[in-house]
Amino acid sequence: MALSGDGRPDPDALLRAAAQEGRGRLKIFLGAAPGVGKTYEMLSDGAAQRQEGRDVVVGVVETHGRVETEALVRGHELIPRREVPYQGRILHEMDLDALLERAPELVLVDELAHTNAPGSRHPKRYQDVEELLAAGIDVYTTVNIQHIESLNDVVASFTRVRVRETVPDGILEMADIEVVDIPPDELIERLKAGKVYLPREATRALTHFFSKSNLSALRELALRRAAQAVDAQMLEHVRALGVGGTWAASERIVVAVSELPGADGLVRAAKRIADALHAPWTAVYIETPRAQTFGAGEHRSLAAVMNLATQLGGVVATVPATSIVAGLKAYLTDARATQLIVGKSQRSRWFELRHGSVVDRLVRETPGVAVHVLPLESPPPRTGGFRIHNAWGSRSGYAWTAAMVAGVTAIASGLFHVLDLGNVALLYLLPVMAAATLFGLRTGLFAGLTSSLAYNFFFLPPTGTLTVNNPENVISILVLLGVAIATSQLTARVRAQADMASSSARTNAALAGFLRRLTGIGDPMELARAICEDIARLFDLRVVLLVPNGGGLSLQAASHPGCDLETMELAAARWAFDTSAPAGRGSGTLASSDWYFQPLRAGDRTQGVLGLAKEDGGDPLRADQLPLLTSLVDQAALVMERFRLEEEMRDVESVRTRDRLRQALLSSVSHDLRTPLTAVIAAADQLDHGATPDLIGTIKAESARLNRFVSNLLDMARVEAGALKLNIEAIDLSDAVTGAAHDARRALEGHPVRLDVPPDLPLVRADPQLLHHCLLNLLDNAGRYGDPGTEIVIEGRHLFGHIRLAVLDNGPGLPPGREAEVFETFRRFEGSDRAIGGTGLGLAIVKAFAEAMGMSVEASNREDGSGASFALMFPSPLIVRDVAQGSV
Repeated sequence: MALSGDGRPDPDALLRAAAQEGRGRLKIFLGAAPGVGKTYEMLSDGAAQRQEGRDVVVGVVETHGRVETEALVRGHELIPRREVPYQGRILHEMDLDALLERAPELVLVDELAHTNAPGSRHPKRYQDVEELLAAGIDVYTTVNIQHIESLNDVVASFTRVRVRETVPDGILEMADIEVVDIPPDELIERLKAGKVYLPREATRALTHFFSKSNLSALRELALRRAAQAVDAQMLEHVRALGVGGTWAASERIVVAVSELPGADGLVRAAKRIADALHAPWTAVYIETPRAQTFGAGEHRSLAAVMNLATQLGGVVATVPATSIVAGLKAYLTDARATQLIVGKSQRSRWFELRHGSVVDRLVRETPGVAVHVLPLESPPPRTGGFRIHNAWGSRSGYAWTAAMVAGVTAIASGLFHVLDLGNVALLYLLPVMAAATLFGLRTGLFAGLTSSLAYNFFFLPPTGTLTVNNPENVISILVLLGVAIATSQLTARVRAQADMASSSARTNAALAGFLRRLTGIGDPMELARAICEDIARLFDLRVVLLVPNGGGLSLQAASHPGCDLETMELAAARWAFDTSAPAGRGSGTLASSDWYFQPLRAGDRTQGVLGLAKEDGGDPLRADQLPLLTSLVDQAALVMERFRLEEEMRDVESVRTRDRLRQALLSSVSHDLRTPLTAVIAAADQLDHGATPDLIGTIKAESARLNRFVSNLLDMARVEAGALKLNIEAIDLSDAVTGAAHDARRALEGHPVRLDVPPDLPLVRADPQLLHHCLLNLLDNAGRYGDPGTEIVIEGRHLFGHIRLAVLDNGPGLPPGREAEVFETFRRFEGSDRAIGGTGLGLAIVKAFAEAMGMSVEASNREDGSGASFALMFPSPLIVRDVAQGSV
């Protein structure tokens, strides 16, 4: 992270501000839920702008039949919508090209999160808005808080409704935001009055999404997210201007962490304070030259603290600096932090006299920042040769220093007849500077002391002794020693800064080279190998890449042959993938594994998991290596996301082509078979007086079967066109199953049927006709694929929270791992028992009808391996608890 506390404008902020020049301004009317008045407020503001003389048009507005909204629309110029043919019907979308050609000053665009019809220039409406802004056109738009990408999971957790149409959070950061807010009780009254939905829809909404608790939580999310966006815009503005100060419009918390015992307590304290204040927080580690003396224990402690901060929801940062105070001051200034949490360990008075107090300096030198000081345990004493060796320098460094002092003494002795004492003293500064530069501060101090002694012994009278007769020479020795000490300190400081600059340059070069190589690859397998090989080379580790495959994770690439993962490693990788958090060695989860697993996440999707391990089984990473790894992982995830999106676009085009073919098939079959079937059924009815009953029954049954075949085609067309109409009522499953089994008796000939549906099952709420159709298709499927003479079972069970109604056959079953595919339109499994006749529509219709009624479907092989099982799942909201509920 680049820090500059000198009051100059931030270059990155200036570049971002310059990029906005010539673009239109975006204003978002943000609401907590439908019905709060976002569209009304947008139209009202648009009317006010028009009265001020601005050129305002309506790009698209959804009035939902609200009289007040329609009245406001009539006062605006409307750009006609574009007609888009889709699956036999006409959809109407905002005409982006017409708006660009019209080029008004301001466009009103409703429902920012809307998904455009297939075939549109952009898949999402917010992308249309971005093109309008790029053309210099201002845009007013509306969106609800549940459509914000980062809050999608949060909203779904308490509303139990997952919104599929979302917009990126970056849209909010670039917009002026007006929160359209009304109290939950008032919104509920509007709903009851029919001002939001039709009365029948409003009754259902009040018992689900529009409960008071949901609305209150959504309202809090909207207000808080708007405040965060405004705060981010304010910080961007002051950075671009180079304005100092914390600008504490909202709290921003920073906790300083280290390798010392008790640092985890600081992180937990920061989390508690941030939660209480609803504020963002960051755990920052200041990397000073002292970090070079850390052993494995310190690196493990620091890594554990940083992982804890990540798991608790904080942002982590590592800032290189020459001192802790300088690094913290620069970071606090750049982050505009308002509160700082630091720890203070028990130190001796002598230590504080020599080194000063970091906490005292922070309190004095960070005005405007509230400093929370928490006690820490006393640091353990430094033991072990490694630490002493690094702290005081190496033996070779002292030997070279002594040799350099001896060499300067020899040179000065040879030139003593042409040099005076002052010039000789200056020569002794050379080994001091060289020792401090090459070997560090303490070796430089040693060079200063030995230089002073050599100067006294060989050149100050009486020579050959350390005695000084002339008081002036005593001053010369002291000055030489003082200059040597000061020079050592300055040189050591310059060396530390150079080391940090070199480390930063190596990091930047590694990132640039890594991204340059990845962006030049066009094959996913080659990309995976490149990721593993580059990261293995940079960190000297074994690296594997696992990607999702059939409900699990499979190894896609490895840096070394023979990287087999055991059960423990696979469990850690799965946990990292499911939770999007690190797992394995060095983390807080499944730490006994030899591998460390880092998820590769881009946007709201985890692309895979990267595994790292050392050959000797030690910790894969030091704490100072985590920032570089995180950057590499982020870049790799973005490139993998690009590959996925490109593949999805190819799949979408393939699906569009297939849909056009299916639509043509539906139209052809429906037209060519329905007319003769009507004549066959009518003729069969007239044969009652001139044919045998068996013949008549056969004609009727086969005609009905062909009629059901055509009905399946027509029903699928209705599903794809969205033309299903539901008639929900309370249904007794025992009666529904009995009726379906009777009507499907011809399809079940040769199969004994056992009904295992308890009569005491609760009633369920469903459409009787659609449920009957689902059961007929399931029984027809079982009769077709069950082995001849085998039993077919219809089984109903009231499980915890839902009812499961299943049809079980006795046959070869379904291909393992592909059970869910059986519900796809036109799907028949070649080479399996699911390739026998049919159109591949029956089970697809079952799934479509079930989902339209709020149910779900399942397909699996029976536990005893004797056949397949197809089940309808009735969730708790569809179960009738009392007679009054069933009559609603």
